[in-house]
Amino acid sequence: MPRRILIERRELTYAGGLVLHTATSGAVPVLRELRLLAERDSGLEAVGASRTNIAYLSGIAAEVVEEAVLEVAAGLDWSAPWEALLPGIDARHPDLPAPARMLFEMAAADARARQAGLPLWRWLGGEGGAETPPTDTNQTLFWQDETAMLARAGEYAARGFLQLKLRIGIAGFEEDLARFRRLRERLGPAARLSVDANGCWDASSAPEHLRALAALGAEYVEQPLPASDWAAAADLARGSPVPLMLDESLSSPAAIARMAREGTAQLAHLKLAKLGGLDRMMTAGRLLGAAGIGVMVGQMNEGVVSTLAAAHAAIALGAPLRELYGSDGLRQDPALPAPSYGDGLLHLPQGPGLGIAHHKAGPDILWETTAP
Repeated sequence: MPRRILIERRELTYAGGLVLHTATSGAVPVLRELRLLAERDSGLEAVGASRTNIAYLSGIAAEVVEEAVLEVAAGLDWSAPWEALLPGIDARHPDLPAPARMLFEMAAADARARQAGLPLWRWLGGEGGAETPPTDTNQTLFWQDETAMLARAGEYAARGFLQLKLRIGIAGFEEDLARFRRLRERLGPAARLSVDANGCWDASSAPEHLRALAALGAEYVEQPLPASDWAAAADLARGSPVPLMLDESLSSPAAIARMAREGTAQLAHLKLAKLGGLDRMMTAGRLLGAAGIGVMVGQMNEGVVSTLAAAHAAIALGAPLRELYGSDGLRQDPALPAPSYGDGLLHLPQGPGLGIAHHKAGPDILWETTAP
């Protein structure tokens, strides 16, 4: 029976009124994704995904990503084995945007792990048995009014999630600090609290901000300075009472190599959408780990497929920090069985590859073909 390949567009939202809102993104009520599905004999052979409305991080418009994906898909030999997919893409499209490459690489990795009969984390080189273990994850507190923020934090804590990241940088620092203090008072010393400034601080005021957060037990501060200010970030990290994490600064494999070489900060936040695939994430994580830099594996508030891919990479790398909340509370996601969140853990579906057994195609199919 021929292989059917299609690329569809999805729109996903969160239940309970949750809206992604950071200092750089603004309010983002809808997550827009592309999904690549490959089916054979009425069964799922591979699935990949990439969120497209992330120009606030990537600098690449969603339309540009879609155009690149469709151009690549139309030029591929879909009858070739999965192991030939990425080498061909990289040879013909060396400048393919990372979110577009991510889609194809993820599908190929899922297919090859399924063929090997292994969960994706084992196929990626992780050590252990055939069962996919649950993984811990933080939760994020997006910008919202303080009463709603504290209520949501309480809900997370009641479900066992005590690693919480507060998004700051939208109001003044004094308000941010007051919100952090009240969060600490509400949850107590057992909570592991951090903040993400999304590059909104300046080098002159940052040391004082860090001292204030350290006094309240902040676990780390993510991207305090603008992404391009590497020298200032290194100076700040050397004198900081709180570990610093780079995120937006790490937008390419070249940036990863620079951080490993220079030791710019204590922690690094890796995301598939920035690097362009699981293969590059595994390389980056191992390189940074060898340089003594702590790694967080995270995601871009993505759906089930991409969240699972990031989780498998985190397990394979043994990443000490994990930000895998993306599919918690999502509506309309057709990937089944869905992961579940509870007791402070993400529980992943069992099975080869990503563990996704079914994925119904939606009405917004952008491209499809069949191949022997």
